[in-house]
Amino acid sequence: MWSDDAVSTPSDSPAPTVDPEALRLVAVRIATEAAEHLRGLPRPWESGGAEGSVATKSTPTDVVTASDTAVETLVRERLAALRPADAVVGEEHGGSAGVDPDRVVWVVDPIDGTVNFLYGLPWYAISVAATRAGRSLAGAVVEPDSGRVWSAALGRGAMCDGRRLAASGATDPALSLLGTGFAYDGTRRARQAGMVAALLPRVRDVRRTGSAALDLCAVAAGWTDGYLEHGCNWWDWAAAALVAQEAGAVVRTPGVAGLVAPDDGLGADALLAAAPGVAEALAGLARDAGAASV
Repeated sequence: MWSDDAVSTPSDSPAPTVDPEALRLVAVRIATEAAEHLRGLPRPWESGGAEGSVATKSTPTDVVTASDTAVETLVRERLAALRPADAVVGEEHGGSAGVDPDRVVWVVDPIDGTVNFLYGLPWYAISVAATRAGRSLAGAVVEPDSGRVWSAALGRGAMCDGRRLAASGATDPALSLLGTGFAYDGTRRARQAGMVAALLPRVRDVRRTGSAALDLCAVAAGWTDGYLEHGCNWWDWAAAALVAQEAGAVVRTPGVAGLVAPDDGLGADALLAAAPGVAEALAGLARDAGAASV
């Protein structure tokens, strides 16, 4: 199932040829293995939040579980075996390879939607992306609860469980279903809520799942017509934004290390994905709703 050209030569050999489809296969393989590993770990909601199993990061609401760190450790071990010449940047264990133009950098979110995972809600996923010079080349998003596997390779399209994905054909923003999310910081969350309140009367409705990766995949599948959130990190969207883009959605990412200048009125760290027929209109509504000041 896994082609030999998806595995690199040892790190002291010449850099492997970058083949997005081969990288997609590696991403799917590792994310699927990680999902299986996660299913075998103790669930926080079943253990009653056992001592040491849950900690916090930037704020008391920004949680990390022992499962997050265990999954990222596994992903890094598998990447070291399959792609030893590559670098890794992960949410829990860091990394600084960033926008290296001469090296494939894997961007890993071991559990996107950790709060959902903590509470036993099924909307969380493992995200693994291959990038170079800050650009996503391939990626996979795997949902441990449902088993769904979302993936994409640059220029090769996007799929879910082998089915080709296509963004919706929506053309009227007033009839568009929009996904969003909120920051961990309460002050910024209040500003985001104000923006959403201004958007609500002008779209069909708004959904909030708690996983940026799955929100982007929903746009790719045509389940929603757009998604807008501020403050997401690279690992939140590196794989799923490519899935949405390859499904035909218009995607605007924050970029890596400030590579995208805040000159479009949406805010420097805005993440937007939308069906092509409503993308421009939804961006305009977001500007009118104060997106730049969120």
